[in-house]
Amino acid sequence: MYDTILVPTDGSDTAEYAVEHAIDLAEKYDADVHALYVVDTSAIDVSLGTEQVDRIQQGKFGDMPELEQRADEATGVVAAKAEAHDIRVTEAVVAGQPHKQISNYAADNDVDLIVMGSAGRSGVRRALLGSVAERTLRSTKIPVLVVDRDDD
Repeated sequence: MYDTILVPTDGSDTAEYAVEHAIDLAEKYDADVHALYVVDTSAIDVSLGTEQVDRIQQGKFGDMPELEQRADEATGVVAAKAEAHDIRVTEAVVAGQPHKQISNYAADNDVDLIVMGSAGRSGVRRALLGSVAERTLRSTKIPVLVVDRDDD
């Protein structure tokens, strides 16, 4: 049923909790896992300068070690957990609007399931999905499993 599972991650606790679910499903279905980090270009500070913003939008992160490290750490967590279970894993970093990039990546890589964390919220706001999760649900026909953080 699931041959390829996509795990978009930002390295948050909620995203890492979703990784556990993705690894469990991948193990059960003998699926490959793709770990995706999206650099949100809509949240880039214009004080960086147009040249640097342009490089980010083109996916050229080499001159930005902090950004590259954050992305590598986030996808690296997924990779380490997948590899510990002998699951094939692919890591990717892209730039753009997160929900669009997640949908595009899923379509381009024949993804069968997207497993992602909801926004880390509590109380009344907990009833609402995070904007990226909600927009991803609306922008793809691929099944999306939205996992909430375990507060226990």
